Amino acid sequence: MASDGDVLATAFEENRPRLRNVAYRILGSTSDAEDAVQEAWLRLNRSEAERIDNLGGWLTTVVSRICLDQLRSRTARREDSLDVRPVEPAEDEEAGPEEQAVQADAMGAALMVVLDTLAPAERMAFVLHDLFGVPFDEIATIVDKTPAATRQLASRARRRVRGGPPEEPPGGDGRRHQGRETEVVSAFFDAARNANFDRLLELLDPDVVLRADAAAVLAATRFGDRGAPRIAAELRGSEAVASALSGTARGAQLALVDGYIGATYAPGGRPISVFELTVRNGRITGIELYADRELVDSFSIEIID
Repeated sequence: MASDGDVLATAFEENRPRLRNVAYRILGSTSDAEDAVQEAWLRLNRSEAERIDNLGGWLTTVVSRICLDQLRSRTARREDSLDVRPVEPAEDEEAGPEEQAVQADAMGAALMVVLDTLAPAERMAFVLHDLFGVPFDEIATIVDKTPAATRQLASRARRRVRGGPPEEPPGGDGRRHQGRETEVVSAFFDAARNANFDRLLELLDPDVVLRADAAAVLAATRFGDRGAPRIAAELRGSEAVASALSGTARGAQLALVDGYIGATYAPGGRPISVFELTVRNGRITGIELYADRELVDSFSIEIID
């Protein structure tokens, strides 16, 4: 019969690939990432493990805090700390979403160079939220900020990763959106309102990810259109996202959200929820839906007529 220590070690090893990938994205070094994960194991052994309800979440928080401390204490030159060798998943383990994100071409050496220019808290917020789907309220406890301030950290980091804010069109009217992205997002919401499932599939990347905060999930459950599938905290894949949004979004208005094309529900002119969308190569690859009051108020929103 396995001892409690053996059970704990097995559970930790199940979490190791994800922890290693999180630490690598935060630190940019395979050796530093392994050290952070090992330190998390030592802390787990010193803790009252039987009282931990969500071991995976607890370990992610611990590793993130260890990494944040390392980022803040680094005094060596940036290029000395950067190691862009890829992290390989453990043998005989199926790569999950996090491992796939780490290995994707778009998440290669170029991204690591950009991440290495970010302030520690910005890097933490971006990596945990955008790459690993950790909610802002959980990240806020790690970086010692409010959820709204944490979202702003991630937003600033996202701008840097994307290459800065969009350029204004020639003779710009103050709206900094790019024409092609606006067309895609506008077509997407038209298809959603008209329940055009096939058109939604055309506009969504096959691997699209939709994430919604707790307030948005609750609002969708209470006030969703009759017969429409409920929004979940996370949906993956074009069919799942299209099914969830087909026939919805009737009150959504196109808007500039922190300078990028998105949408908002704003009855009476006051936004109560926000869509952030990521468009690449003419398709939507990511949708973030927020309805938390503090988070919504933290956005800069300009409704587009």
